[in-house]
Amino acid sequence: MKIPKILFVLLLLSTFIHAQNIKGGKKISTDLFGLFFEDINYSADGGLYAELVQNRSFEYNPAERLEWSPFSYWEYISPGFSYGKISAETKSPVHPNNPHYIILDVEHVGHETQFTGDSGVGIKNSGFDGIVVREGENYNFSMFAQVLSSRGMDVLLSLENRKGEVLAQNSVTINSDAWKKYTATLTAKAACDSASLVVLIQTEGKLALDMVSLFPEKTFKNRTNGLRADLAQVLADMHPKFIRFPGGCLVHGDGLDNMYRWKNTIGPLEQRVEQRNIWGYHQTTGLGYFEYFQFCEDIGAKPLPVVPAAVSCQNSGGTWRIGGTGQKALPENEMDEYIQEVLDLIEWANGPVTSEWGAKRAAAGHPEPFNLEYVGVGNEDKMTPEFEERFTQIYKAIKEKHPEITVIGTVGPFLEGEDFEKGWEIADRLKLGIVDEHYFTQAEWFLGNQHRYDSY
Repeated sequence: MKIPKILFVLLLLSTFIHAQNIKGGKKISTDLFGLFFEDINYSADGGLYAELVQNRSFEYNPAERLEWSPFSYWEYISPGFSYGKISAETKSPVHPNNPHYIILDVEHVGHETQFTGDSGVGIKNSGFDGIVVREGENYNFSMFAQVLSSRGMDVLLSLENRKGEVLAQNSVTINSDAWKKYTATLTAKAACDSASLVVLIQTEGKLALDMVSLFPEKTFKNRTNGLRADLAQVLADMHPKFIRFPGGCLVHGDGLDNMYRWKNTIGPLEQRVEQRNIWGYHQTTGLGYFEYFQFCEDIGAKPLPVVPAAVSCQNSGGTWRIGGTGQKALPENEMDEYIQEVLDLIEWANGPVTSEWGAKRAAAGHPEPFNLEYVGVGNEDKMTPEFEERFTQIYKAIKEKHPEITVIGTVGPFLEGEDFEKGWEIADRLKLGIVDEHYFTQAEWFLGNQHRYDSY
């Protein structure tokens, strides 16, 4: 199996503007060194997030990749001389935020004597370059299903290797004509690094399916909807003081409609809003704000969420090729609502259970506050007048309502130049406590500039 790449960059959380001058250097913050998680190269879905099924909710589409469709990474199967039909539908979904589902119309389940395997009509998913299963371990299956014919329908669930040999098996009976969640446990009797999940309907009739999911029972800290235990432990062993999430360019997004909106990533999985990933694949948002905050708490790191500064990435639409002109700003008449969204995040993280958003956190299983201290606003943005105006509005609103929160600003995508200088002008004018100097360059430059922050 291809090991998913995860981009964890040590973020230099730096430049305390009002630091006291100390001869020979500066006092280093106890929160200085941490991890920067970027949802890129399958580092969330297919990586840190422990979900084993790819395209579990049938929401892949050609706007993300031309070759994608709701059926991507699924194979229609009809063993035992069975036959039927499959279609993707949107008429009556589990939830409007999760519009696509599939219908399997099982016309005939074969029982021919020359076929010795399991018969039926169904679908098969090989996950992210193969599902890894370990001998003796349990895997938690779940799906939403709805009977569209006159009787209950039996569904056989299997984990199989590439030869079709069964590694684990269980079954469920779908008996409701309304959407309902069904669960089962699959226990692997052998190990395999390239298994597939098979969902095989063995009763003739019509069945609707959505949110077909498989998780290892052993996630990090055994969390439901949790993280991959091995990768999460590697990060925990680094003992980071903070984790910056959910990314960099992913945050401000490929156009305004693609900005990362934190409220879309909390609540029941079937109600979260999936979307196109700026890096060219898909975000299920199964690894959402609750899971990020919970992980930070689990490893003793401070959460550092980054929200868009109400502008999209200057490279939207690939405009980095012609000078970075893709930045768009939220219309002024939408700013009050957006600013409230940022304030609601702080209430969700820190508010009492009696508050509107604190109650939502408690309903997710965390009545205690997450003790949020830092909020990043913006990510290596181009320092346009539109950015300055919107950043200033957001910053002032946070400081007025939550003076206890440290806002981390940004000074553009480079280590010098027009954006860098303009970003520092904004930071100085607003007297920001911390800014993110967010730049990429050659290793030789870093070796030659080890004293960059000794005398700021």
